Amino acid sequence: AAVNNVTNWSGTCYVTPLLGAFLADAYLGRYWTIATFSTIYVFGMTVLTLSASVNGLKPICDDKNVCGPNGLQKAVFYTGLYLIALGTGGIKPCVSSFGADQFDDSDESEKKSKSSFFNWFYLSINIGALIVATVLVWIQTNVGWGWGFGIPAVAMALAVVSFFYGTRLYRKQRPGGSPLTRICEVIVASFRKVGVDVPNDKFDLYETEEEHESAVKGSRKLEHTIIIRAAVETQSDRKNGSKINPWRLCTITQVEELKAIINLLPIWATGIIFSAVYSQVGALFVLQGNTMNLHVIKSFEIPSATLSLFDTVSVIFWVPVYDKIVVPFARKYTGNKNGFTQLQRMAIGLVISIFAMAIAGTLEMIRLNMVRENDYYEFKHVPLSIFWQVPQYFVIGCAEVFTFIGQLEFFYEQAPDAMRSLCSALSLTTAAFVNYLSTLLVSIVVHVSTRMVGPDGFLII
Repeated sequence: AAVNNVTNWSGTCYVTPLLGAFLADAYLGRYWTIATFSTIYVFGMTVLTLSASVNGLKPICDDKNVCGPNGLQKAVFYTGLYLIALGTGGIKPCVSSFGADQFDDSDESEKKSKSSFFNWFYLSINIGALIVATVLVWIQTNVGWGWGFGIPAVAMALAVVSFFYGTRLYRKQRPGGSPLTRICEVIVASFRKVGVDVPNDKFDLYETEEEHESAVKGSRKLEHTIIIRAAVETQSDRKNGSKINPWRLCTITQVEELKAIINLLPIWATGIIFSAVYSQVGALFVLQGNTMNLHVIKSFEIPSATLSLFDTVSVIFWVPVYDKIVVPFARKYTGNKNGFTQLQRMAIGLVISIFAMAIAGTLEMIRLNMVRENDYYEFKHVPLSIFWQVPQYFVIGCAEVFTFIGQLEFFYEQAPDAMRSLCSALSLTTAAFVNYLSTLLVSIVVHVSTRMVGPDGFLII
């Protein structure tokens, strides 16, 4: 149940960005979405802090440190937890896009700096993760959960105040109306005109008359690479001088928006594969570490999950190396101002992830051989240091820098102007799929295990 609660909440944190992104692109804009949902996030952190520090809201534990929360305590705890998940929904898809919006694409120097922005943005996330995994974990363990939740609540509140302080300096993208409505209009209009001939001249397709503006607020006119019947104007579309029905006739920009979304789907599917590989950092890597020698010195053991810090450290190491060394070096040979295209960068990351899993697999073969050759079947740990796992964590961190950051930049650059938040949220749903898949697999394994080996057994596949 605890595992499923964690994976369900984690999955929700990657699904709610679809809601936040929709509101940002359609109605609120990225600035007000970040402002609103950040406030919700702070409120959720405050509720969570109260649930861990106020008598009556925190569960009472017995002498064996077994805690039994009542209904009210559970309600307060989960309210805080899922308010955080909701707040995350408006922050995750908008912060990186809003940051990238501050760079002017018409200025070559700013456009070049935008690629570096994604690198340093991701670096800052991992620096925060490193602080959480070290300082805050120590505080939660040795001082108390109230302080462990209260400190990040105050930090988040200060971040929100800082965000509001810079309001006058920001470039703000106008919301373009409901992107889902525009997509549905194109699909319906296309089916309605399935028998209509497509003109050879692209200027016969429907678009607004303004030279640089499209019918979609906040979006430029897009290049007409594929012609769809939804943008073919017929006599019945202006019958008796009536107003254009958007469910019969769409602008070519709307058509191209749908095409851009469709073109992103194969890359999105590829992201699921990498997310599945990356999820092993907190799953199989930890299970493997639990069977190894956990001693740093004779009298001191470390939890196997602690080694995930080397993944975070790896990201912090590789981001500046990539930005300051790899990109200038690659630029000499590729001629690309960013060193690699986003797709090339993601592909390199996928290849590196293969090496990470190969290293982990090789270590597992060595561990199993030690068990067989020395008859360690009854031993909980084999005499093989857990620090042999460091290379696989370090390599997966390198893959993360190439693939995750490349994906973040790709979904921003390839998205239509008025759908950038939604497309950023789409890239985040790959992690949600993996989390929910993990929940399903755990439930199946528990069900099969209890039927095969009894309620105290657990089958590891």
